[in-house]
Amino acid sequence: MSQDITTQCVLFPGLLRKPVMVRFDQRQGSSDGGAILLQAADRQLGLSGALASYLRDERQAGKVEHTIHEMLAQRIFGMACGYADTNDVARLAGDPVHKLLTGLDPGGEKDLASQPTLCRFENAIGPRELFLCAQALADTVLGRQQRRLKKRVRRVTIDIDTTDDPTHGAQQLSFFNGHYHHWCYLPLLAFVSFNQEQEQFLVAAVLQPGNAAPAGVGLGLLRRVVERVQRYFPDAGLRVRLDSAFATPEILDYLDEAKVQYTVSLISNRALDREAEAKMQQARELSAVSGQSERLYGECRYQTNKTWKHSRRVVFKAEVVREGERAPRDNPRFVVTNCSQSPRWVYENIYCQRGDIENRIKELHYGLEIGRTSCHDFWANQLRVLMTAAAYVLMQELRLRATGTACARSQVTQLREYLLKLGARVVTSVRRVVLHLPRSFPFLHSFRHIALGLGAAAG
Repeated sequence: MSQDITTQCVLFPGLLRKPVMVRFDQRQGSSDGGAILLQAADRQLGLSGALASYLRDERQAGKVEHTIHEMLAQRIFGMACGYADTNDVARLAGDPVHKLLTGLDPGGEKDLASQPTLCRFENAIGPRELFLCAQALADTVLGRQQRRLKKRVRRVTIDIDTTDDPTHGAQQLSFFNGHYHHWCYLPLLAFVSFNQEQEQFLVAAVLQPGNAAPAGVGLGLLRRVVERVQRYFPDAGLRVRLDSAFATPEILDYLDEAKVQYTVSLISNRALDREAEAKMQQARELSAVSGQSERLYGECRYQTNKTWKHSRRVVFKAEVVREGERAPRDNPRFVVTNCSQSPRWVYENIYCQRGDIENRIKELHYGLEIGRTSCHDFWANQLRVLMTAAAYVLMQELRLRATGTACARSQVTQLREYLLKLGARVVTSVRRVVLHLPRSFPFLHSFRHIALGLGAAAG
């Protein structure tokens, strides 16, 4: 190693002419120092502790070296740091930061749980415990938002969608899916958003067999999410947005009975096409004149022959799409809804906003690898999906606090109100936040910290 030296001439040219020697001999080093923030978020939310409280430990007490909470936290924090598999445990067992995250002494001799120990842990959890853990995850997320928003919630929007989880082994309940054209699982994900906020919060993640029906267990999950949201926000209005796979008579009947607003996509058929044909003809004529894509909106009453008990309002978009030199293409879209706004408003400002859920699903796939369900047992894979969801909740909590979106806006509002009560005047402009303080202002020595906090939150 003494021969591996280089002259510093790239990072700081002209600053240092002496040779720089690099030694990779630090035994207590770690590259995941930022994970300490995850531990702080977990302590505030109490997420890993809430999940661990529902997991029974049937091991012999005298032979237990790692508690259920330690192993669960080890997996959740590992997933959040990019280690989705238990195969990474061998080189992370002595990592000081990861030991610190689970409550162990970073410099102590005791290491983290091994790969075989974690494998036994994942395969020892049954469906009843997983159901209780899923409820704890939803309660943690909704409770956090209840404390953050207090009584300022006027509307809660629920988005539910499925995604594919390709399988490459002999996992239980892995089947070939004709829509995705491969063997897979079908995770079902539920998100909630509040008022006009763009952020969507994950409240449920359910693993389904690869051959599950398009709606799968969507009705049961939707019912549980609606009931839990109503428990935490009883005075808020509810709105549900779903893809065409969930346009089943059972789901629509439940939404009508629960008096929940909804916008659900419908697959085109001959009857709907006839209703939209007049608008489609107008759109074709407009597109022929302008040479651009054109769209019009309309509505109708629609009822299926056998499955729907009554007719429902359907809004549609009659669109002609032109892409470069290609021939114009008809693109009609239909949405069944009980909302009272105009067709254009319902489609563009309500239904189309659900498209952002695809970005959340991509974050779960490519950021946290929710598809790493390589266990043979189905319930072990469900636990992995649930732990990935918990890691996502912690990451989302950090993102909210770091980027200063809705959470920071509520904090700056509270700080502004506090300053006004003390006689201060706060003036916010594009470039700066100006505090006009009276001479009798208390805690004047902390003025710099208050200004920094206001600037960070407002910026």
